Amino acid sequence: MRNILFICCILALVSCKRKEKTTVVEETRTSGTLKILVDESVGPIVQQQIDIFSLDYPQATFKTTVKPEEMLLPAFLNDSVRVIVLPRLLNKEEEKYYNRRNIRINSSRFAIDGIALITNADNIDSTITVKEVIDILQGKKSDKKLVFDNAYSSTFQYFKDLAHISQFPASGVYSKNSSNEVIKFIAEDKNFIGILGVNWLSERNTKMAASLAKVKTLGVKNLKGLVGGDQFYKPTQNNLISGVYPFLRNINIIDCEGRGGLGTGFATWLRSQRGQLIVLKSGLGPHKMMPREINLTK
Repeated sequence: MRNILFICCILALVSCKRKEKTTVVEETRTSGTLKILVDESVGPIVQQQIDIFSLDYPQATFKTTVKPEEMLLPAFLNDSVRVIVLPRLLNKEEEKYYNRRNIRINSSRFAIDGIALITNADNIDSTITVKEVIDILQGKKSDKKLVFDNAYSSTFQYFKDLAHISQFPASGVYSKNSSNEVIKFIAEDKNFIGILGVNWLSERNTKMAASLAKVKTLGVKNLKGLVGGDQFYKPTQNNLISGVYPFLRNINIIDCEGRGGLGTGFATWLRSQRGQLIVLKSGLGPHKMMPREINLTK
């Protein structure tokens, strides 16, 4: 009797293995498995896109790695993963890694992001200038302190470039490990200004709803003579689209697969009407405004 049960178990396992082999999904623009690297500061909008794309195309599977920019780039440049979402384009030095192998780099913008500055809701101050931010980053005396989402993040890199610095000053600038940590910290401490991607402040971030209710977004005035230098602007969707908010970035999907696979299909879909409507609903600026269809009835 035991032998019969043992044989039945073996046959069942073999049958399962055969079924697994027959369920291999063909790699196309709407099916297969895609390994994709995503910068943490724009993680929410990318996850929203993946969720809807997967509903539309259930044979598509995404293996997503979400980390700060500097932690993602080694995997992308050593060819471990060939699709990445960044709030910038590759620079010339980074492009060399693929140019040497004659692999085409396909980059496309699908959204306009803003870097938000937040403070505790009980603070009297509700505005800040770009010059004030630069002064803090350059270590000049200030009664304001900044806290970033991560010392290796694209947001900190953005501000390093803005202030022409290579590292944190000795005081006045600090970092956490994630955007949600910044939100929680600012909700509990009135002495800091938090810096993070706008899409982390969305109502979709239900995990942080209680903390989000205790913070507010600062209005920012650009340097004199530049767009947005006439008054203080908040990172609202209209201000992102019009370009008057000072801290703007383009969100790009960079595909170096070298073939028309799922990476290419997802990149195309992000810029389609469906993908752009998701961006619009998220509060970010879409790559292009979708025309509204008006049905006239008699």
